[in-house]
Amino acid sequence: MKTAKPSTLEGLRALIGQQSEQLTPRMRDAANYAMEHPNDIALNPVASVARQSAIAPAAFIRLAKALGFEGYSDLQRLFRAPLQQAAKPTHSERIRHFGGELSLDDPQNPVAVLQAFSQANIVSLQHLQADAAALPLQKAIALIQGARLVHVIGLRRSYALAAYLAYALNRVKQPAVQITAQGGSVAEQAAVANAQDVLVAISFPPYAPDTLTVCAQAKAQGAKLLVITNGVLSPLAKNADLVLEVNDAELKGFRSLTSAFCLVQTLAMGIAFGKRKPRGKAGAAARAEAEALDLGSIDC
Repeated sequence: MKTAKPSTLEGLRALIGQQSEQLTPRMRDAANYAMEHPNDIALNPVASVARQSAIAPAAFIRLAKALGFEGYSDLQRLFRAPLQQAAKPTHSERIRHFGGELSLDDPQNPVAVLQAFSQANIVSLQHLQADAAALPLQKAIALIQGARLVHVIGLRRSYALAAYLAYALNRVKQPAVQITAQGGSVAEQAAVANAQDVLVAISFPPYAPDTLTVCAQAKAQGAKLLVITNGVLSPLAKNADLVLEVNDAELKGFRSLTSAFCLVQTLAMGIAFGKRKPRGKAGAAARAEAEALDLGSIDC
């Protein structure tokens, strides 16, 4: 049975996420490139896109057909439509346009490094601000608010994000625990997650294997899965209940965490302000907790 082709880029993004397991590795590469560079797809023939991406033209053509399109030209029409509505550049295109990917003639000059990294962070935040309305933030906040316990995992360069989110949630009276994997006990730490809980998993390429393992374990134990990652083709997104997509700039192999931190702070603030205004017929305990929560003393 032929897949029904999507009519919007958001629909295409969702379909790619659903079909990712059926796509070949090269088709996934083509899908990643297409979603990261929509203007390139809209404006260039397949041969030109293949040269720019170093991905064979056949991969783009096979991808188009696998997603329900007649071929590359049919897929290209979907990408052209937003240009008629003054579509904004993608994250990587913004970085190139605004100078976020600056070449450093002297990487040992800390002033030049600071200037370049600051510019890259500005670009990342502009992208996050522009896409904020498309993120399922209210759903994410509701998912966390409804949990008995929030388990947070982020390893390697995502560790600081996880540590901050667990700290901030506890400060706003939302019970949370960080899965640290210290001492090789990651499976044991995740073993207490159950169907009343939520796991918030944070990871970006190259994805931490232990984070992927914990996602599968928590899901098998019935916990809800909220993922903060770089896109729907991320392996973390495969079985997630909700995905928050964020892309930070990268400079000489150092990934900025500015936009990702902004996102997790937004979640914590959403929880805090939500607790100040209990919804519906809140019980006496909920009202008392709301009245006792002094946002001025949270120190997040």
